Amino acid sequence: MGSLVATDNFQHILRVLNTNVDGKQNIMYAMTSIKGLGRRFSNIVCKKAEVDLKKRAGELSAKELEELMVIVSNPRTFKIPDWFLNRQKDHKDGRFSQLTSSALDTKLREDLERLKKIRYKQAASEVWFALFYAFRRIQFAKQSGVFFVYAEHQ
Repeated sequence: MGSLVATDNFQHILRVLNTNVDGKQNIMYAMTSIKGLGRRFSNIVCKKAEVDLKKRAGELSAKELEELMVIVSNPRTFKIPDWFLNRQKDHKDGRFSQLTSSALDTKLREDLERLKKIRYKQAASEVWFALFYAFRRIQFAKQSGVFFVYAEHQ
């Protein structure tokens, strides 16, 4: 990754939108650790905020970080097109928005509950699919010994 010269105001871990962001990564890639933000969306947000894409996340000032979060929370006011957002034409209010972290989980849960209420077959299979693969991940971890390592240290 190269040498990293840490200045006095360098932060190794940033807390943004209830997510720990690695300060050593470039800002565009560091923002992708926030749930609901991908590489393309973080790229366009950095360009709208006029933040240097080569800058590390830990080097950002509080003003730059605040500007990024304002753009993430209100992307339509900064002329980011509707087709770029991850919540297009919400079922309840018909609005376009960009959801992040816990709001994304809440909307997904509401959508699945709505689909289960109208007895949409695919919704039931999506819930089953998520539960089945969560179980499979735990089962694989047990077989590979990950659970036993944690049990020994406690």
